[in-house]
Amino acid sequence: MLYTDRFEQRHNGLSHHDIDLMLRTVGASTVDHLIEETVPQRIRLERPLSLPNPLTEHELLASLAEVAAKNTIAKSYIGMGYYDTLTPPVILRNIVENPGWYTQYTPYQAEIAQGRLESLLNYQTMVIDLTKLEIANASLLDEATAAAEAMHLMYAARGQSNKNAETLLVDDSIFPQTLAVLETRAEPLGITIKTGTWTEFSFDETVFGAYVQYPTATGELRDYAALCERAHAAGSLVTVGTDLLALTMITPPGEFGADVAIGSAQRFGVPLGYGGPHAAFMATKEQYKRLMPGRIIGVSVDAQGNVALRMALQTREQHIRRDKATSNICTAQALLANVAAMYAVYHGPNGLRSIAERIHTLTSVLAEGLRASGIHVVNTSWFDTITVACDAATVSARARAAGVNLRFDVNGHVGVSLDEATTVADVQTLLDVFGAGGNAQTLLSSARGGVIESLRRTSAYLTHPVFNSYHTEHEMLRYMKRLENKDLSLAHSMIPLGSCTMKLNATAEMIPITMPGFNRIHPFAPLDQTLGYQQIFRDLEQWLNEITGFDACSLQPNAGAQGEYAGLLVIRAFHRAQGNAHRDVVLIPSSAHGTNPASAVMAGMKVVVVKATSDGLVDVDDLRAKAEQHAANLAGLMVTYPSTHGVFEEAIKDICEVIHQHGGRVYMDGANMNAQVGLTSPRAIGADVCHLNLHKTFCIPHGGGGPGMGPICCTAELAPYLPGHVVVSNGRSGSMVSAAPWGSASILLISYAYIAMMGGHGLTEATKIAILNANYIKSRLDGHYPILYTGAHGRVAHEMIVDLRDFKTRGGIEAEDVAKRLMDYGFHAPTLSFPVPGTIMIEPTESESKAELDRFCDALLAIRAEIEDVCSGAADPKDNVLKHAPHTQFVATADEWTRPYTRQKAVYPLPWVRDRKFWPSIGRVDNAQGDRVLICSCPPMEEYAEA
Repeated sequence: MLYTDRFEQRHNGLSHHDIDLMLRTVGASTVDHLIEETVPQRIRLERPLSLPNPLTEHELLASLAEVAAKNTIAKSYIGMGYYDTLTPPVILRNIVENPGWYTQYTPYQAEIAQGRLESLLNYQTMVIDLTKLEIANASLLDEATAAAEAMHLMYAARGQSNKNAETLLVDDSIFPQTLAVLETRAEPLGITIKTGTWTEFSFDETVFGAYVQYPTATGELRDYAALCERAHAAGSLVTVGTDLLALTMITPPGEFGADVAIGSAQRFGVPLGYGGPHAAFMATKEQYKRLMPGRIIGVSVDAQGNVALRMALQTREQHIRRDKATSNICTAQALLANVAAMYAVYHGPNGLRSIAERIHTLTSVLAEGLRASGIHVVNTSWFDTITVACDAATVSARARAAGVNLRFDVNGHVGVSLDEATTVADVQTLLDVFGAGGNAQTLLSSARGGVIESLRRTSAYLTHPVFNSYHTEHEMLRYMKRLENKDLSLAHSMIPLGSCTMKLNATAEMIPITMPGFNRIHPFAPLDQTLGYQQIFRDLEQWLNEITGFDACSLQPNAGAQGEYAGLLVIRAFHRAQGNAHRDVVLIPSSAHGTNPASAVMAGMKVVVVKATSDGLVDVDDLRAKAEQHAANLAGLMVTYPSTHGVFEEAIKDICEVIHQHGGRVYMDGANMNAQVGLTSPRAIGADVCHLNLHKTFCIPHGGGGPGMGPICCTAELAPYLPGHVVVSNGRSGSMVSAAPWGSASILLISYAYIAMMGGHGLTEATKIAILNANYIKSRLDGHYPILYTGAHGRVAHEMIVDLRDFKTRGGIEAEDVAKRLMDYGFHAPTLSFPVPGTIMIEPTESESKAELDRFCDALLAIRAEIEDVCSGAADPKDNVLKHAPHTQFVATADEWTRPYTRQKAVYPLPWVRDRKFWPSIGRVDNAQGDRVLICSCPPMEEYAEA
């Protein structure tokens, strides 16, 4: 038989010899023996997964090149928040295609994340400068969901004058996808959206806010200063949806009185990607900082008094607030925010202004040429978009023939949005498409600009040195590499975060997202231009249905928490269609991830918490009692499986049956799907709908805190309520949850590639190896650390909770001390104090080798001995290697060393660390200092010390 280089052997980290050795440690005769003791027999699948035979890496790439060729790369002038852009190659190669950037985890451990934190601080500074508002976050999921988050912020900020207000006024010249997502978010919360002309908005005690677009969807520029004054006089707030590139030329929202500004940073170097992923932005006034969703990067100091960046106000993260949250945002679009930030750093203020002026000039040439030919341009002002009154049918036919996509409005007008990739020749083509005479090159010298004089920007922006120092490729390359070197990623060592799997992001899976046939497609392009993408969607939906056991799938939700929300909306819509709108109670176990109750509240549900037993399982008696108590109004149950405690609960089918008996439906959180694939399924345990974290189980990289994808799969009875789309038909009719029809479509290719190369057998083996790896770590730690929860046979699923609470009682050692000390050994900490305070949750994934698992275990065992030194009194309770961790190279090489342990023990605690040393770039961060004085932009360095 001919040799085939199977991808499964590259993805799964263990050799047959490794497996044999590990099974001896675990105490199981075979891997299947271990699985029998871990996964309850009554939920095991009766047949193997039915998926296509696996492809090799080269077969996959050749196949996807053929699929990409089925998409048509047309010149798209559709706009509507999506524009072609030119990604600087130095950024493409060194960030987008660089595992040192795309395999980083969310920067919860700031000491080994200073590079991406600096880049995200640059992003916030860029947004603050361009919008002229006081505070910005480090990105949101997309422009439409950012608008919905702004609505939540204004709603939560209601004052005494309109404390019972339930109405949001929305100008009718906003993007249709934004309006649709606003309506989805508003309805379950009892918010009424009234659309109309902004000049006729009437503010009274029933109105809490207004939303306007700037420039409008038709391209018009409007002066909203008087509107803001009227709103504020009535106690209402104003959100402006805007364009960062336009703001280099026009008055920023903060200067005319807006309270919130949102939009997309996509055109700052992030490809169209058929809809994403793209970083949205939000800026607001300082007084609303604790209502702002998402993450804020702030400035603090470390233990040595040096400047240190961190995620500020971490207790304000929405998922910690649970059912009191105003948002369920858990992830962001950090990788794309970093691309956009680097685009601004590379071009600088003058470069951005030049790009904007070029686009504006070409738009003005187009407008001038049309008018000179007697064609009516509706706009009286513009930045990059004009609307034309013409014979739309004739123009459409010519556009098709010329390979051009335009926007066709319901009122018969035609919209044209120009972008960074537009040339003079392109403008000439557009003039020809509209049947206009004239020469675009000639018109360049005479075209009149479209920016109203009173709206011309006069204030400075991007004045910080970071935006004025790296405009040559050499300097830019060195800057990005300098930041990358400060960050620990999967390129260095395993990232063992429980419930947040950081598995291999194979190179072959990443290559397709940069293929032009996939990343230069506008999300609202005609469907017959996207045949390749449609093939990917059909196959991926079918495969995910096979894996979950369900009948239907929506790929629209562009984050895990977004999937939770979408799944609950589907359940809600189902009950309403059955005439049961009163069913609004959701049972949620106390151990659930905090986004679960937050998502439930956003979906208009009432949360009832179900107790956990002493061994961490769902208390079935309490569940049954509460299901009976709320039977008349029961909408469903949210449950994570295996449990958040890392155990396959034996009673899961009984739990689901209790809900069904009382008329509810079961939503399964897919956070731990990594332990199910091929062995059991959401359908097999009795669930009705689930979301899948494609950025975990199916290999989309975490990108330093995003992107992610959270598609949902469900039963046939729930399928009619899956998310549809207002602009492009995606075959569904439910409420929209994201801006694009198929969410962040381009990164679906990563999961497609993973499944295609693994096949059914490979995916199943991956699950088995993940469970073996977790139980191997458990066995090695047994007797040294208490493992908090195990299954009926003493096994854990794919993750485990290590209890550190006794060490605090005995010696004052906290879980955080262990997390920081692991950095000295070259490892990222496991998940800290979730779901149980004072613990760490470890998940190794199937992609790690036995050697890497052993290094990690050796580190934890060495740390255990260090802990014991403190607890026994052999080491000082405060002046010890754990409390001072992490140790930077600057501390270790300082002239003076007064600590009671050696430098060698501090920085090279085990022999192998010397060869693999990763140096934290700062000492332990002072979190309290960063929260007391919140700085979330880039002031001059001398100002940091004053904070």
